[in-house]
Amino acid sequence: MGRTWVVTGGSRGIGRAVVDRALAEGDTVHVLARSVDREGWPAAVRDRVLPVPADIGDADSVRRALAVVEQASGSVDVLVQSAGVHRGGRLDRLTDDAWDEVLATNLTGAFRVARAARPLLGEGSSIINIGAVVGLRGYPGDAAYGSAKAGLSGLTQTLAMELAPDGVRVNLVVPGFVDTDMTAGISESSRGVVVDGIPLGRPGRPEEIADVVWAVAGATYMTGSTVAVDGGLLASFGAPRPRRS
Repeated sequence: MGRTWVVTGGSRGIGRAVVDRALAEGDTVHVLARSVDREGWPAAVRDRVLPVPADIGDADSVRRALAVVEQASGSVDVLVQSAGVHRGGRLDRLTDDAWDEVLATNLTGAFRVARAARPLLGEGSSIINIGAVVGLRGYPGDAAYGSAKAGLSGLTQTLAMELAPDGVRVNLVVPGFVDTDMTAGISESSRGVVVDGIPLGRPGRPEEIADVVWAVAGATYMTGSTVAVDGGLLASFGAPRPRRS
């Protein structure tokens, strides 16, 4: 019998890739996003895609969404927190509204989803939070996003301790620079600088992150861990990419 997943931000990017991987393995997925079109999935898996409209930044919306999940499935085996927004800006340009929006979705929203989902998570279940390299290493202009993702790392550690006695595992998967809608707007010059610092010499693909999320979901003796999927970016942050001799 397949597992039941909840994936926030599951309509695009890394979240969508996670949904696709779970569906390919025969599982059922509640896709939480502001807008979800089931017709966007192949007919062969469409009956296992359960759209749940939700604004992760809104507390009432989160509660309603998880009530829908409970009514439909009763329990959840894997919760993947992939919903996120990015608003850049250095200290003197970053607005309060941008800061609040990023924190509300990327950190506070993740806390609220985990809290609302907690009664549905039984022994052997898993929470996987999707972090970011900038949550572990500073990058100019990413105060809001980096702070939110750093907070998500702390939340992961704390929930891992709190939920371990009940057999619920909580881990953080940290993508590096991945080709998604979120990174599509980056200028070619900025993109070149980032890619040049990646030892593997290229951006990641969403499905490569999904592969690791799938593995972590099934890792029965892993909790409180941080798993980087970044082409070596964290290992060499700030250093030029080594060239072949």
